[in-house]
Amino acid sequence: MRRIILTIFIALIAAVALGSAVAAMSPGSSVTRARLERSLPATFANLYVEKARILGRDDLTPESLHAEAMCDKHGPDVADIGPGGDWVCLIGWTDPKMPLPAEGYGKFELNVHSNDCYTVTGPSKIIGFLTMTDPRGGEVPNPVFEFDGCFDPNGDNTATGVSFPSLLTVTSTSVTSDDQGRVGLQVSCGAGSDGCSGTLTAKAGGRDLGSLRYSLQEQSTGTLTMPTSVRDSADEVSFQLHSATGVGPTSPTSLPVQRS
Repeated sequence: MRRIILTIFIALIAAVALGSAVAAMSPGSSVTRARLERSLPATFANLYVEKARILGRDDLTPESLHAEAMCDKHGPDVADIGPGGDWVCLIGWTDPKMPLPAEGYGKFELNVHSNDCYTVTGPSKIIGFLTMTDPRGGEVPNPVFEFDGCFDPNGDNTATGVSFPSLLTVTSTSVTSDDQGRVGLQVSCGAGSDGCSGTLTAKAGGRDLGSLRYSLQEQSTGTLTMPTSVRDSADEVSFQLHSATGVGPTSPTSLPVQRS
C-alpha cells in the first residue's frame, strides 16, 4: 500500500511539473512580442541618456531618442510568445552625434524570464563595451552594455507595427570553385521583416559571371552560386549585391579565389 501511494504521489508531482512547463510556453503566456516592443525602448532610452550624461552630454532626453523596437523569438517559424533565451530585438533610435549604421538599428539579444522581466545584451560595435571612460578619465560601467527590465504582464498586447529591414551580410572570406569552375558567395540574412531578396552579379578576370536572383528568410544563411565558371587565370572575384528587400552591402565585395 505504501508503495502504491508513493507511486501515485510521484506521478502527481510529474504531472504538475509538466503542466507548469506547458503553461509557460502556451499561447496564454504573458511574454509576448508586443509587450517587449513597448517595454524595451523605454528601458533602453532611459539608460542611453544615463550613459550620455556620464560622458558629459546633456543634449539628449529619452523622448528625443524616439526609440522603437522590433522583436522576434527564434526566427520566422516560431511563435513570438513565451520566455526563453532566444529572443532578438532590433532597436532604432536617433542620436545626432552618434548615428546608427545604414540599416538604422542595433541588434540586441534577450533572455526573457517567466517573471515578466528580461536581461538584454547589446551590440558592442554600436553601444560600446562593458566599461567606458568618463570625462575625468575614470573607468565606469556602461549602462547599456547589459541591462535588465520588466514589463506589465497585463499591458497592451496589440501589435506595435514597428518593423525594420533584415541585414544581409557576406560571410565568405574567400571562394573556391566547384568541379564546373563556378564559385559561390556565402551570405547571412539577419532578423527583420520580409527577409532578404535581390540580385547578385559578379566579375572575375575580365569575365562577367552572370547574375543570380536570391531570396532568403530572415535569420537564415545560404550560398549563392554564380552560373558562369571562373577562368583558371582569375585570382579574385568581385561580387555586387543589389537588394530588393532587406539591406545589404552597397559596395562590391572582392574575394580571393582558393584553388585546390
